[in-house]
Amino acid sequence: MAHGHLIPIIDMARLFARRGVKATIVSTPLNAALCSKTIERDRQLGLDISIQIIKFPSAEAGLPEGCENISAITSPDMLPNFFKAIGMLQQPLEQLLEECHPSCLVADMMFPWATEAANKLGIPRLFFNGTSFFAMCVFDSLKRHEPHKRVDSDSEPFTVPGLPDQIKLTRLQLPTYLKETTENEFTKLMDQISQSELRSYGVIMNSFNELEPAYSEHYRKEMGRKAWQIGPLSLCNGDMEDKAGRGNVSSIDEHECLRWLANKKDNSVLYICFGSVFNLPGTQLLEIALALEASGQNFIWVVRKGELTKHADKEEWLPEGFEKRMEGKGLIVWGWAPQVLILDHKAVGGFMTHCGWNSTLEGVTAGVPMVTWPLGAEQFGNEKLITDVLKIGIGVGTQEWSRYEKKIIVRKEDIEKAIAQLMASDETEEIRNRARELKEMARRATEEGGSSFADLTALVEELRALETSKRERKVH
Repeated sequence: MAHGHLIPIIDMARLFARRGVKATIVSTPLNAALCSKTIERDRQLGLDISIQIIKFPSAEAGLPEGCENISAITSPDMLPNFFKAIGMLQQPLEQLLEECHPSCLVADMMFPWATEAANKLGIPRLFFNGTSFFAMCVFDSLKRHEPHKRVDSDSEPFTVPGLPDQIKLTRLQLPTYLKETTENEFTKLMDQISQSELRSYGVIMNSFNELEPAYSEHYRKEMGRKAWQIGPLSLCNGDMEDKAGRGNVSSIDEHECLRWLANKKDNSVLYICFGSVFNLPGTQLLEIALALEASGQNFIWVVRKGELTKHADKEEWLPEGFEKRMEGKGLIVWGWAPQVLILDHKAVGGFMTHCGWNSTLEGVTAGVPMVTWPLGAEQFGNEKLITDVLKIGIGVGTQEWSRYEKKIIVRKEDIEKAIAQLMASDETEEIRNRARELKEMARRATEEGGSSFADLTALVEELRALETSKRERKVH
């Protein structure tokens, strides 16, 4: 029930349908609207794909009508009711499963009860987390070994034990639920998610073997999970219409955006976007604006509607005359941007990102190096993969994991320095070459004969064999 979870799930359903599988997306009315046009286009192409709607119990859970997506949450107090509403979807889903008798249920991590619902009907449940093998290995090590409990301060670095690489983090960069000593609703939910992953039939990963081979092996062998990697899922969007309409209605006309980019030199534009959930405070937005102007860099900067609502008066954080001075140099998108389309353009040479996994993969598949600015979730783990393991990014120096209010502001000088390092330093070409190599690997992985193509083939064959054996048992 968040764009970062829905978008890859929809891509995955389309990928299954292209392999001759009947795919049904189960969603709620407002979330289904995000993909209905894309699914209709696929149906017209002859794919067996459809959407089944389940009503979202907003009112019953004490939420305002229409609050079906995490992006509609306006205060932390609404979260418990939102999770309560998600729990209330179990019964209608079980009813739907009984009517449809699918061969398999793919369910996002945020529905831990999906494993139980599928097991009741003898259906294999595939667990989808929507993040990297790397982040899951880091999370497992932190839970198992608790290295963060053996440092004296929140800012003292510690090594995450038992991983293929030496990875250092601080307590400040860890999710609150990992550090909390007393059980609460969220720590309980995270435990339920871990348990449902362990009890599921297996795990589907939006990754590819060449990206993080040591960590996919660690996940399977050391952590003992059965997993298939079938990504990058964003590559199933081949044409401009697919790329432009992916996720939400764009706040800017894609043709206008491409015309603006067409006037820029190759690799000269920095694209800035911090995902669909996190709001940055006005003081932080001001530091970004000052850094962009001082850097002299061409840029496209996506400012979320949530940030606009919160800081209704742009003058509060935009330097006086900024938009006028940046005409032709910078483009601000107020709302949702066609990210895949922008990143794929040859004028874009860098991506300032919150390191959400979808954004990270979209940067990888476009061959664009990154300025990393993690905010919450598993993003500090993904940052380490980008900067320390893959070496295709430069950290801006953000230190604080926070779901809501940021207390530590990244200053203009640090932002400007990271931009210069990524876009115009001695190491720029080296980083860019590594990013281009990964782009080629990603493309090959999803093509016939590639690692992700082979994993999806193996998964579909295994599910077909399970279905055949179930039928035979019924006959006997």
